[in-house]
Amino acid sequence: MASINGGIIGKQNNPSETTTSATITSFTSSGTLTTQANTSELEYLVIAGGGGGGSRFGGGGGAGGFLTNLGGTKTSVSGGTGYAVTVGAGGAGGVATGSDGTGGAGFGTKGSNSVLAAGSITSTGGGSGGAGDSESMSGVTGGSGGGGAGRFATTGGAAVSGQGSAGGNGSGQSMGGDVFRGAGGGGAGANGSNSTANDNTANGAGGAGLANTITGSSVVYAGGGGGAGGASNQSTNSAGGSGGGGEGMCTGTGAGANGTANKGGGGGGGMYNGNNLVGRSGGSGVVVVKEAASTVTVASGMWSLQAVFNNRVADSWV
Repeated sequence: MASINGGIIGKQNNPSETTTSATITSFTSSGTLTTQANTSELEYLVIAGGGGGGSRFGGGGGAGGFLTNLGGTKTSVSGGTGYAVTVGAGGAGGVATGSDGTGGAGFGTKGSNSVLAAGSITSTGGGSGGAGDSESMSGVTGGSGGGGAGRFATTGGAAVSGQGSAGGNGSGQSMGGDVFRGAGGGGAGANGSNSTANDNTANGAGGAGLANTITGSSVVYAGGGGGAGGASNQSTNSAGGSGGGGEGMCTGTGAGANGTANKGGGGGGGMYNGNNLVGRSGGSGVVVVKEAASTVTVASGMWSLQAVFNNRVADSWV
């Protein structure tokens, strides 16, 4: 009798299905994403490297750019295909030349971009913190902008639209002033804090990062670095922003901190004198990709003509 085989008389060939589980792949260094055979679209989180903090009244480094489509429009891809992934390094902290009280402040360097070739997603490295001395320098533009230096008035670096926030403005005066801190670098979720001339207040904090749940847990990424203290007895470091921002340094409590690796945090700014003139490095970025579970029919439910012929010859129809 006739079956579902397109009207052909013979044994029924039922369709079969293959189910692929959801997959989350995290890249803490550069590599290749090979999509599952059945994947047609994906979600991502792409964080760039954080910027380095500036030296001498240094501004905090800006966080690496933050891009995600989690919960939004998915990116179309081809199954079983390799896509390049680049994880951006954090920028180096600025180096000051000369001894205590002399000139030679240096910017940090910007963080490096992170790139997911699937969908051509590029997250921009964080801006470096400004450096302050004989002429203070403003923060640098990046995914999030670097904080402006202290001593002479400066501005924070701008952020790339849709990727982060601006750095804070550094305080100062036309003749300079040793009580002025550097400002905080911008974070993914908030601008870096402006600094003031208050000797012992931890102003100039880094901007807060943003939480993301692509890994299955809520994790905060891309916090800005804190600004550095001046030459006076400032004993409270300026905090780094939540999400891996490094704290700025001051005379009272030591060396400050680098941005956290694989969170894209900005590095803390370097202080004016003592042993901690160098700004701190930004943290490296991260790329996380989520492929949804899928079910695919792998048999058509019909016999090929060759299979019909072979079974007829062998008299093997049931």
